[in-house]
Amino acid sequence: MLQAFKAYIKSSGLFDQTDRILLAVSGGVDSVAMVRLFKDAGYNFGIAHVNFGLRGEESNGDETFVKNLADELEVPFYLKNFNTQKYAADNKISIQMAARDLRYAWFEEVVKEQGFDFVATAHHLDDQAETFFINLLRGTGISGMHGIMPKQGKIIRPLMFTTREKIMSFALDLNLAWREDRSNKSRKYLRNKLRLDVLAELYKINPQFSHKLNESIIHLRDVETIFDNHIAGVTADLVQHTAEGILISIDWVYEYEPHNTYLFELLKPYSFSYPVVKEIVRSLDTFSGKIFYSPTHRLLRDRENFIIQPLTDLNIDQSNGEVFYLEKESLNIEHPVCLCMHQTDNITDLPMGKSSIACLDLDKLKFPLKIRKWEKGDWFTPLGLKGKKKLSDFFINQKLSLAEKEKTWLLLSGDDIVWVIGKRIDNRFRITPKTKKAFVISSVDESGETETSSCGCSLLFG
Repeated sequence: MLQAFKAYIKSSGLFDQTDRILLAVSGGVDSVAMVRLFKDAGYNFGIAHVNFGLRGEESNGDETFVKNLADELEVPFYLKNFNTQKYAADNKISIQMAARDLRYAWFEEVVKEQGFDFVATAHHLDDQAETFFINLLRGTGISGMHGIMPKQGKIIRPLMFTTREKIMSFALDLNLAWREDRSNKSRKYLRNKLRLDVLAELYKINPQFSHKLNESIIHLRDVETIFDNHIAGVTADLVQHTAEGILISIDWVYEYEPHNTYLFELLKPYSFSYPVVKEIVRSLDTFSGKIFYSPTHRLLRDRENFIIQPLTDLNIDQSNGEVFYLEKESLNIEHPVCLCMHQTDNITDLPMGKSSIACLDLDKLKFPLKIRKWEKGDWFTPLGLKGKKKLSDFFINQKLSLAEKEKTWLLLSGDDIVWVIGKRIDNRFRITPKTKKAFVISSVDESGETETSSCGCSLLFG
């Protein structure tokens, strides 16, 4: 193992013998084995540990274990405690994403302040396989299939030559001590479910599975490099930076097929999602004046060009006449209207009959869902009725004022209205005895309150 470890570091150009390396050590078997390899190889290193405060006394036990390990080896030790749950809630992201953001930001600080050259993490080939399939299941482009890179800036991964099984054998042979994280055995998390149920079966088919996948991933990285070089050339030809904004010639876009892929790559730097890009491509054959938004930019379909401008440069009402998109896996959105979502197969215990909550038959929905203001001629089938009803008539029956009508948003599946948000769902998308899974959406009123206990949404809106 030691010789293979040193050979991989050298062949991959991860670092030089004289470099100082900061080891990210959780206390688990992978990171403890990495520490031992660095020690036996004679490299200059220190140990960094993050206590995310997520597992109570177990987290504190991990902290004590890693500190004692550093003391035993007489190497520098660095510790950071985080309130990870608060950070996740404040930034409206998952616990996993919060932990990742916090630890890498802190690693960067330690590297700068303490004079380290690189940060080493204990990712290995099985981690790469898990990441590959997670991205594949969620839907990804070529960049999502290039796996975990051995070296990214100051981050290095010196165990990317071996597997979890070989690391465990190495640790057992040397009688190393480590900490067990009980959450790693929970199938609650997608990564664990893949490792325990899917990858285990693939190893039965081919014991060299992770190595074979790694070979394919290396080929994909080469393809990605060729692809990126080509897109860079296309970008140089098509994208113009002017005082008016960033311009992309519509005539030129017609020349490049497949349109969706080319335009997605051109618009990626401006945070436009793939579903929105598909809508932009559909606008190629329509009239000018249509506007689309990403979280950071606005795109105007002009007569000859797509004109892209940062939202920070605009002083406009983004929601006037525009269309926004809601993905199937979304947890919440805040613009143009605050919503929180979840999926459930517990059909018998749903908060039915509340105008602020839409309980919908998931199988009848076409994603991405659209959110827009109501327009003249819009109609739907109100819950409990069978016939069509114009929204203008529905508003009259509801005795809505002009201001209330102007603030009304619609949720659409394809071209069909699913929910007059905060008012009434469409009868066609209601929960029925045949419903297998529900998509539950809760709207947040202007006071910022939402029926979280009823719909099961635990998100907090400021």
